[in-house]
Amino acid sequence: MNNAGLGVDPWDEHADWWQREFTEGADPEYVEQILPLIESRLPKAGCVLDVGCGEGQVTRLAVKAGLDAVGLDAAGAQLSVAKQRGRRRSTAGQDAAPGRGVAFAQASVTDLPVADASMGMVVASLVFEHVPAYRRGLAEVARVLAPGGRFLLLLNHPLLQTPDSGWIDDHILEPPEQYWRVGAYLTEADTVEEVEPDVFIRFFHRPLSSYLNTAIDAGLVLERMDEPAPPPGFVARAPEYAEAASIPRLLVLQFKRGPGPIGDALA
Repeated sequence: MNNAGLGVDPWDEHADWWQREFTEGADPEYVEQILPLIESRLPKAGCVLDVGCGEGQVTRLAVKAGLDAVGLDAAGAQLSVAKQRGRRRSTAGQDAAPGRGVAFAQASVTDLPVADASMGMVVASLVFEHVPAYRRGLAEVARVLAPGGRFLLLLNHPLLQTPDSGWIDDHILEPPEQYWRVGAYLTEADTVEEVEPDVFIRFFHRPLSSYLNTAIDAGLVLERMDEPAPPPGFVARAPEYAEAASIPRLLVLQFKRGPGPIGDALA
């Protein structure tokens, strides 16, 4: 299904689906890979900005690590749950550290209500592949980072998000082979995918070079890139794809804000 947009914000419309399938320990990729990876990269001090925070699991992770944290999301249905879960855990003495605070607000990554150079770290977990004006979003991230601050960008790997990509079972060869077909990787594309029955989500495919060069133009310096193998819990859910363990589903880019003035990456 190709479409320039959806009538209703899918992250509001399908908030219950996201929260049920991907939070509170429901998803093995978050439990075994995404959240531990983010936790391992958190700074020792300062404030963490979680853009596209959803129901706030990354925001709460930062607070649990002893940091101040701000979670921003454009979807009100996600934020209401983020606030509820934040209060619930605070009351229960969970996911909290003495003297540390958490705040949630409704905002888009393309227009962050945050002061210049005020954040020690920005995290965007599986967010930018859903953002139309990604160049402006990356420029905003660079603007709010303090010099030396870090930006952790997690993406569904662009190789897997390329339109018309997918698993191929080749039974012509003997023995049969299984491999991942890559579509028009270098072509930026806007698609709407039915990720589950009646759940339509908008994705923007961009090659890796688009993200890297835009971030560099905005004044960010690439420090590290990771393409981790899928975690065991995910592989166990997909036994029909024997090669799934050898194809990365996640791309992790870690940037550092340089000391000079930020560049202009607006589009």
